[in-house]
Amino acid sequence: MSLSPTFTAKDVFDLLRDDLAAIEAQFERGTVSNVQAITDIGAYLRAGGGKRLRPALLLLSAKLMGYTGTGAVRLGAVVEIVHTATLVHDDIIDEAETRRGRPSANVNWGNARCVLAGDWLYMQAFRIALEERNLRILDVLIDLTQQMVEGELLQMEKLGKCVTQQEHFDLIFRKTACLFATSMRLGGILGGATGDQERKLEEYGRNLGMAFQIVDDVLDLTASEEVLGKPVASDLREGKVTMAVIHALERCTPAERQVIETVLRERAFQSVSIPQVQEILARYHSIEAANAAALEFAQAAREAICTFPDSEIKRALLWAPDFVVEREK
Repeated sequence: MSLSPTFTAKDVFDLLRDDLAAIEAQFERGTVSNVQAITDIGAYLRAGGGKRLRPALLLLSAKLMGYTGTGAVRLGAVVEIVHTATLVHDDIIDEAETRRGRPSANVNWGNARCVLAGDWLYMQAFRIALEERNLRILDVLIDLTQQMVEGELLQMEKLGKCVTQQEHFDLIFRKTACLFATSMRLGGILGGATGDQERKLEEYGRNLGMAFQIVDDVLDLTASEEVLGKPVASDLREGKVTMAVIHALERCTPAERQVIETVLRERAFQSVSIPQVQEILARYHSIEAANAAALEFAQAAREAICTFPDSEIKRALLWAPDFVVEREK
C-alpha cells in the first residue's frame, strides 16, 4: 500500500497557521520573568527561530483525534519551551559557541546564567502544563525530562569513544526522538486516544524523531558552515560518533580507524583534516547507509498511523517524514 501523500510545507503551515501563531504568543508570554536576565535570554532564544516541528506534531496529533480545545496550544508551547531548555543546556555542556548561525546564549550571558535560565524554562514548562489539571500529562512530561537528562549523561560517558549502533540509537532516542514521541502522545491524550491509538502515535513520533536526528547528523558531516549555522563536523569535534561514522568504523582498516579515533581524542581537526574523514566515509558508502536508515525510520513512522481514518490531518502526518529526510538544513 502506498502511503505517500500529496502535501507541501505550505499546506501544513496553512493548516496550522492560527494555532502556531497562538503557540508563539504563548511561548513569548511563557518566557518572561521578573528577573530581567531570564527575559532577555528567553527573547534571544525565541528570536533564533526554529522549525517549531514538535509543537506542530502535537497539534496534528490532537487534531487527528478530533480535539478542538485550547489545551493543544498550551501544550504546544510547553514542548517548545522544554526543547529550548535542552538547547541551552546542550550548548553549555558541548561548549558550543554558535547556534543557528549566531552566538549561543552561553557566549552572550555566560554558563552560570544560562544553566539557571535553562532550569527556569523547565520549571516554567511544568507550570504551564499544570493548567491542564491532568496528572497523566505531567507524568508523561516527567518521564520525558528524565529520559533526556539520562541521555545527556550517557552521551557524556561515551564522548571520545566508539559506540555500537544500538548504543547510538538509544542515545538519539533519549536526546531527540523521545520529545517527538511525547509531542504525539500529548496530542493523543488531549484527544482521548485509546491505549492502542496512543501507542501508535508514540511510535510515529519515535520513528520520525530517529529519522530527524540521523539526517541532522549526516548534515553535520556534509553541509556547509553557512547552511549549518555552526562549524562542519561539530559532532566529531565534540567527541561524538554518529551513525555514518559508526558504519565506517565497523568496516574500515585499522589505519583508517586510527584517523577517526585521533579526531575523537583531540576533539579537533588538528592532526587530521575534515576531507580525510569524509574520504573514509565515502569509501564505505557510510553517508548513504545513514540516509537509508533514516528512510527506514521514516517509513516506519508512516506505517504506525496507517490504520487511522483518512483525513487532511493524516495526510499532513504522512507528509512529515518526507520533509524530515529530504531537508537540507
